[in-house]
Amino acid sequence: MAHAATIAGRKPEDVELIAISKTHEAAQILPLIEEGQRVFGENRVQEAQGKWPALIEAHPGVKLHLVGQLQSNKAEDAVALFDCIHSLDRPSLVSALGKAMAKAGKQVPCFVQVNIGAEEQKGGCPIADVPALLASAREAQIPVIGLMCVPPADIEAAPFFALLAKIAADNGLDQLSMGMSGDFETAVMLGATHVRVGSALFGARD
Repeated sequence: MAHAATIAGRKPEDVELIAISKTHEAAQILPLIEEGQRVFGENRVQEAQGKWPALIEAHPGVKLHLVGQLQSNKAEDAVALFDCIHSLDRPSLVSALGKAMAKAGKQVPCFVQVNIGAEEQKGGCPIADVPALLASAREAQIPVIGLMCVPPADIEAAPFFALLAKIAADNGLDQLSMGMSGDFETAVMLGATHVRVGSALFGARD
C-alpha cells in the first residue's frame, strides 16, 4: 500500500486499510489487533453482532465497518454496532438509515455503493441514479463521505476505479472505498482512500 501510494505521489497514511474479517473467528482476528490493525470490515450484521462486542470492549480503539449489503430491517442494528457503512445503495435504505440514526442520536458515516459494472447480480446504485440518491441521503441527514464499488471479476479493474473517482469528483466527494486483495495497489494509485483486504491478511477462506 505504501509503495503504491508513493508511486502515485500520495501519502501512505492517507489510505486506510480495512481488514475484512468476515467468516473469521476472534482467535484469528486477535493477532492482527495485537499487531496494531484497528479497522475491520464485516459483511453481515448478525455475524458481527456475535463476535465483535467483546473484541471492541477489550480493544476500545478498534473501528468496525459494514462492507456487505444491508437489509433495511437491519438498519437499527447496523447503526448501533458499526462506525461506518459502505453499502448505502437504494432509497429504501436511505429512509431506514435516516430513521435509525435519528432514533439512536448517532451519525454513522456512509459510502454510497455504486454498481460500477452495471451487473444485475450485484448490489449498488446505478451510475445514473447516484446524484439523486446522494441528494436524498443528505436530505435524510445521513453523512455521506464517499463512494464504494466492487468492479466486475476477471476484468482489469483500473477503468472502473477511475470511473468511480470521476463520479465522486463530479459530486463533490473525495473518499473512495475501492480495491481488495487482488487489486488494492491499482486502487491506491487511482485514488482509493479505503481498501478492503481480506485473504491477503487472513489467508484463503474455507
